[in-house]
Amino acid sequence: MKRSNVLALTLLILCGTVMTHAQSVATTKTATAPTSGFRAEVLRQIEDAEKKLIALAEAVPQEKYSWRPAEGVRSTSEVFMHVAGGNFFIPQAIGAKPPASFNRDMEKITDKVKVVESLKQSFEHIRQAVLNTSDADLDKSVKLFGRDTTTRDVLLLLATHSHEHLGQAIAYARMSNVVPPWTAARPAQPQRPSR
Repeated sequence: MKRSNVLALTLLILCGTVMTHAQSVATTKTATAPTSGFRAEVLRQIEDAEKKLIALAEAVPQEKYSWRPAEGVRSTSEVFMHVAGGNFFIPQAIGAKPPASFNRDMEKITDKVKVVESLKQSFEHIRQAVLNTSDADLDKSVKLFGRDTTTRDVLLLLATHSHEHLGQAIAYARMSNVVPPWTAARPAQPQRPSR
């Protein structure tokens, strides 16, 4: 196959994937989301982490995806994929089944395009898990990691887990000379005089 045909086929597949994702996001945005209460607060925290993690994953160059601060510690791509894996795994405690494509070895994915797409799909998955949980179910007893807890705790973990690893990803990015996009977009602040 000619190189131009391979490129055209790759672009066609990529466009189809993007369009499918855009349609699913558009459909999700029309779902009734809570405007107040615990689930609304959790959704706001999840959406903040989602926006920043995806922006950071897109900003980090592919060649930095294999960087790790020390041997035996997750690499940059492994941190992003750990978040995605958690987003698919944790909601199982409240009955949200992961998609058939979910693979427990997700952390082995190192391709930037696949990592970003996995993050997007995983955040859509947890958004749906929160939207499909009623306020009445928040105090329902469930098992998570072999211990008794509540649906509320599972939703809280979804938000805190994402933010925990957002902090880790920010540190990794800065060690790789990548400024988080939301920081880079801010106007420069004048230096304060030293005291």
